[in-house]
Amino acid sequence: MIRVLLPTPLWRLAATNREVELQIESPVTLDSVISALEVRFPSLLGTIRDQVTKERRPFIRFFACGEDISLEPSDVPLPEAVASGVEPLRIVGALAGG
Repeated sequence: MIRVLLPTPLWRLAATNREVELQIESPVTLDSVISALEVRFPSLLGTIRDQVTKERRPFIRFFACGEDISLEPSDVPLPEAVASGVEPLRIVGALAGG
């Protein structure tokens, strides 16, 4: 069971709680987590990644075990602590400006 923490705008859009649990088969990758989120919560389609290119949206960041994995390839397996549900995968809305 994978735990995912969503930023406020996304969990409200999905009409769910801040933390969601997903059942994902191995290997657990960022792609597989996002795909599972989009299947379970269709209102999130296109909000986390572009539906054509599959690239993450600007100002969306991903954190696993306290590390920013946003620029890592999305098909690389997530850390075991995240894949086993010990640690959550955090999806964060980044801010820009001064």
